[in-house]
Amino acid sequence: MSKTILSVDDSASMRQMVRLTLSGAGYTVLEAADGTEGLAKAQGNKVDLVVTDLNMPGLDGLSLIRELRKLPTYKGVPIILLTTESDAERKQEAKAAGATGWITKPFQQDQLLSVARKVLGA
Repeated sequence: MSKTILSVDDSASMRQMVRLTLSGAGYTVLEAADGTEGLAKAQGNKVDLVVTDLNMPGLDGLSLIRELRKLPTYKGVPIILLTTESDAERKQEAKAAGATGWITKPFQQDQLLSVARKVLGA
């Protein structure tokens, strides 16, 4: 059965790159344009992995992670931040919020696939 990945990013082109990379490897990809939409899609679907941007209007990536971690079904779901930020303090903040990992944009397709496979146990 195909694993479902939720991609949350306010950049349509970035969501498209993530979708093409992951769906090309056989994953089902849901998309959300911001954290609020991402939270709604996460609550309405069974998601195996969340890939989220950090800086978004409305509910940002860290707030989204905190909200997801409050939900019993998302306690053990891996959440990867995909962002232009690489500051060590931000990474610590993300880890404290419940992020599983961090990928810096622009990303290499094989890097994203490798991380997805690793955290999904595939």
